[in-house]
Amino acid sequence: MKEKFKIGEDDEAHHSFLGKRQLRNRFKSILKKRLPILSWLPKYTLGFFLYDLLAGFTVTLTQIPQGIAYAIVAGLPTEYGIYAGIMGGSMYFIFGGCKDINIGPTAILALIVQPYVTLMGPDGAILITFTSGFFIFLAGVLHLGFLVEFFSYPVISGFTTAAAISIGSTQLKSLMGIPGPSGTFLEAWESFFRNIRQTRKWDATLGFTSIIILLALREIRVFGSLKHRSDWSTSRNVLGNFVFYISLGRNALVVMAGTTIAYVAEKYYNSTPFVLTGNVQSGLPSFGLPPFGTVFNGTDISFSEMLHEYGLTLAFCPLIALLGHVSIVKAFTKGQIIDATQELIALGICNMAGSLVRSMPTTGSFTRTAVNNSAGVKTTAAGLITSLMLLSSLTFLTGTFTYIPRATLAAVIIVAMYYLCEFETFVILWKTKKLDFIPFLLTLLCCLLISLEFGILLGIGANLVFVLYEGARPKLYIERLSISDKTVYIVKPKSGLYFPSSEHIRQKVLNKCPETDSVVVIDGQFVRNLDVTVARNLADLLGDLRVRRQRLIFWNFSKCNTHVITGNNKKLLAHFETGTLDDILQEETESLTANGTTLT
Repeated sequence: MKEKFKIGEDDEAHHSFLGKRQLRNRFKSILKKRLPILSWLPKYTLGFFLYDLLAGFTVTLTQIPQGIAYAIVAGLPTEYGIYAGIMGGSMYFIFGGCKDINIGPTAILALIVQPYVTLMGPDGAILITFTSGFFIFLAGVLHLGFLVEFFSYPVISGFTTAAAISIGSTQLKSLMGIPGPSGTFLEAWESFFRNIRQTRKWDATLGFTSIIILLALREIRVFGSLKHRSDWSTSRNVLGNFVFYISLGRNALVVMAGTTIAYVAEKYYNSTPFVLTGNVQSGLPSFGLPPFGTVFNGTDISFSEMLHEYGLTLAFCPLIALLGHVSIVKAFTKGQIIDATQELIALGICNMAGSLVRSMPTTGSFTRTAVNNSAGVKTTAAGLITSLMLLSSLTFLTGTFTYIPRATLAAVIIVAMYYLCEFETFVILWKTKKLDFIPFLLTLLCCLLISLEFGILLGIGANLVFVLYEGARPKLYIERLSISDKTVYIVKPKSGLYFPSSEHIRQKVLNKCPETDSVVVIDGQFVRNLDVTVARNLADLLGDLRVRRQRLIFWNFSKCNTHVITGNNKKLLAHFETGTLDDILQEETESLTANGTTLT
């Protein structure tokens, strides 16, 4: 007995050990899943570092001019555009799962926060960065990534095109040196035409020249890719390498050229031919909690008042950031499994951490992600390298930023927005489904003429109306057969049947199956689901057909749907049949002939 007891203790200890080991393994698995850096860092090599260093440097050359330009779009001091890229790359380095992604400011998010910067100053952008990050993080924890599925292609395309056109329109005045605020799409054009006589010829010359150079450098790379019928980055010679990297750094090159001209003109000719960006605050951004309340233009604005001013943007801004990020991750992780939950958690942390260093809202940037990918990035360490280089630029290069012409930055933004416009959507919708023009045009026009938030809500609403209409008017295929001198109607619903369609189905059958002494067969092969309202209407349909001396048969229904229908009326069970349709109809005819009766 003592020996048996001892063995029992050993078994218990063994099971306890196995349980603890399984618990540890599960903990390690979850930790690696939520901290992707733990998976690739032990395998990191010097070769990987060199690739990441090149990618990080290349992206920095693009991000500095873009960050300054997007800060101007948002109405913020120019240094805020650089602040926005610092925490994004640092946090995504730890929590991100897509090596190509670059987190930072984007033109669309800059346009979204611009009205609140006007109302509440820079704090208006910083607080919404924190709230957006919090809601994105919460969406990741609660696995709410499915919300992006409510944004259809026509709605996304209409919103993106409208935002790009609106942003490009606000830069026309800077492109031509015209003074005054830009405002919304309509206000920008109204102000442009009202003040067009104040155009500065040198700003306009520099601006349009910059646009031509940017377009030419971009198209050279595209032409090279077409010529080689492959990605030019993998099939180029020495000259091709040179042109390729010149094309990648085109934004930085154009800004550097404009800055050099402005600097030389002021230092050596005592002339200022262009409107310049002005002073950029040097040094590292201040570190602190996001502003839960602010003072702007002598007015105290409480936290609740700030939230009230944001309104729908509290939900709209994180949704747009989330949608853009997930779309880019999908585009650059083809053939790989995407952990959408982890991406939302990472993006939420990037924004919440960014608010601690006075960042505007950030998300994945398609342009900079493409640059990252083309430069051969190996891991998310490239994002950390970009962040460190941005910090260095705030320390050593802010004096140079002062001489950047606004016309050059406007050219960079306008060209970027041109390629962001999805004009091909008109052709795609025309060739595929013209009805989708309604949500597309509704979103596009309302975003331009009213507001981005209102436009995308209307677009989603229009799409949902189409979905509800499809549910209320399901496709019914009705076939008329003649068997043994008897008329048989085969009714085939092609989708699930739900309460909005219940009366429509009943009326359709009564109208399309009018002949007395006939058989009506409802084929449930493609009906995956139905509800109790439809079940009650089918019972009513049975009574209507009896009055007209018609026989009703339910055929090919699943057990689940049969239970729903008969649960409402047990008498309907006698009308369910199995087997082949020919056998059922033959038995029906023989039974009626033997009894010498008509159909009842």
